[in-house]
Amino acid sequence: MKRWNPPIALYLFLVFVSGAVVGALGYRVYSPPSARSNAPRISPEEWRRRFVDEMQTRVNLSTEQVQKVNAIMDETKTRFDQDRERHHHAVEQIRDEQRAKLRAILTPDQVTKYEQFRADRDAREKAAKK
Repeated sequence: MKRWNPPIALYLFLVFVSGAVVGALGYRVYSPPSARSNAPRISPEEWRRRFVDEMQTRVNLSTEQVQKVNAIMDETKTRFDQDRERHHHAVEQIRDEQRAKLRAILTPDQVTKYEQFRADRDAREKAAKK
């Protein structure tokens, strides 16, 4: 009586499937967890309130010191806002220069198409920020 000899293709298939299973389990075991948090972001005002409250509690600030901390926080926020605005204007200026240089190398027909291209991209960026 003849013994049944499974074809080599069956062995190859089993090796492939076992490799896939081991790979999937290895990925599941060794993949790091995501760093994203589902916790809602707190507003800057809420962060500041918590910061001042914790400072007051842990450092035992007096009422006068709390007022000075708030004044320092106000001054710092103003300086950050001013620097952020200066940076924004510098970036806009660089972007405008780039666009002018691009327009300079284009033909009049291409400039029309470029302006439409820019308008479409600007609209997509604006929609993505919302």
